[in-house]
Amino acid sequence: MAVKATVQRQQVTLEAVARHAHVSRQTISNALNAPHRLAPDTLARAKRAIDTLGYRPNQAARSLRTQSSQLIGFRIEPDRDGINGAVLDRFLHALCEAARLEDYHLLLFTATDDASEIGGYDELLRERAVDAFVLSSTHLGDARTRWLADRSLPFVTFGRPWGEQDHRHAWVDVDGAAGTEAAVEHVIRHGHRRVAFVGWPPGSGVGDDRHAGWLRAVLAHGLAQRGLAVRGEDGIESGRTLAASLLGLEQPPSALVCASDSLALGALRAVADRGLVAGRDVAVVGFDDTPVAMAMEPGLTSVRQPVEKAASAIVRLLAERLTGAHVPPAGELIIPTLIERSSS
Repeated sequence: MAVKATVQRQQVTLEAVARHAHVSRQTISNALNAPHRLAPDTLARAKRAIDTLGYRPNQAARSLRTQSSQLIGFRIEPDRDGINGAVLDRFLHALCEAARLEDYHLLLFTATDDASEIGGYDELLRERAVDAFVLSSTHLGDARTRWLADRSLPFVTFGRPWGEQDHRHAWVDVDGAAGTEAAVEHVIRHGHRRVAFVGWPPGSGVGDDRHAGWLRAVLAHGLAQRGLAVRGEDGIESGRTLAASLLGLEQPPSALVCASDSLALGALRAVADRGLVAGRDVAVVGFDDTPVAMAMEPGLTSVRQPVEKAASAIVRLLAERLTGAHVPPAGELIIPTLIERSSS
């Protein structure tokens, strides 16, 4: 019985849906491909008919007719330390799911840097292999967004344009400053008055954003900030060295807010090196809530990025552009969540 129902559903035609909704065949086509062209009540009637009859367009025929591949290009970044890369793994999975709900799929490719990523765009476009792109890890002076914008190609970035000279484009990002601000507020509620920041070198848009949240919070509470921010390359050993320099101060901090879980893991080692206990003697907070944050002992308090929500917003913005509608550049900041564990 289930098989028969499936066959019947596959045989539903565009004309049958149009008759059911008492509209033209073109109206149903617009409801599927260009909903912005329809009045709200007409669009609602068309969608009800599509859902009632279970109509699914033939994607192969649709691609030939519209010159659309129904594919979105996305570059897979080189593996880093295996810790922070877990965030992009979560994002990739969420992006695949969000795209599928819009009848799109991802076409993944690799590139070692921005120049080779742009080369990948060029090759995919020449082969008409994709309809649009999603970019991640935006940064100051990002040449990728300029290249795509100059060619009027549809794309949305996971990450905002960081510099005044960077091209304005559609983007979705996680509010890193709100995340570190929440981390500072958390440790203050637990009685900490000297709160330090362990972050990345100045000039990183994401790193500067997370530093700004820490600074905003400590200044709002009238706490000391001079000499309590140390910044270096991301990684466990770097975090260990940076945190050790803070813990060796004449007046050491009692809480360490870190720009990543990798730095926080290094900070935990620095705390243990001095015979101290994280969560009792020194609070440590990371950022990204990677799987290791939950698995380790003590559990690492960390700021969790809502990448599932970000992926959905990205695909929604991209779908608007793929309909051919004129949509001005827009940005959306998503607030992260602090996951509290015993390290703080």
